[in-house]
Amino acid sequence: MTILAGAALSTPLVDRGQAQSPAPPVPANLAQLMKGTLYPASNVIFAAQDENPADVPRAKDPNMATDLLTSSYGKWEAVENSALAIAEVANLLTLPGRKCANGLDVPLRNADWAKFVEQLRDAGMTAYAAAQTKNQDKMIDVADLMTTACKNCHDKYRDRAKPADRCK
Repeated sequence: MTILAGAALSTPLVDRGQAQSPAPPVPANLAQLMKGTLYPASNVIFAAQDENPADVPRAKDPNMATDLLTSSYGKWEAVENSALAIAEVANLLTLPGRKCANGLDVPLRNADWAKFVEQLRDAGMTAYAAAQTKNQDKMIDVADLMTTACKNCHDKYRDRAKPADRCK
């Protein structure tokens, strides 16, 4: 056990000479990841520009709510959490081994991919800062930023006539 400033750590510190652990598995393809995480999280951000999250009524059973804004962790907290989820999911977009829905590798080596992922991460963090203010007007600007970040990547990698040409 390694001791650091008098506190015992449950796992030893990694030596600089040790090999890093292998990349984690990536069970979802890019489309599944988008539909399961980014799509619902971004919808919470977009909803906050149209309706003040503080005014959204709780679901009949907030613990079972499928609408994040009406859940136990709803209202502005849902907007904050969704913004952070977007920033975190940006990291998942850079994991090696992820495939596009058509079976092609996600274009991790393309410089523009890294730029688009960074724009998404920045949009998420900007949305988080705006949500913390609980100012609906700020959410309008954030929604534009989020739309631009998504559109830049979609224009290049998603919006193709043939699904087989996506991610090229």
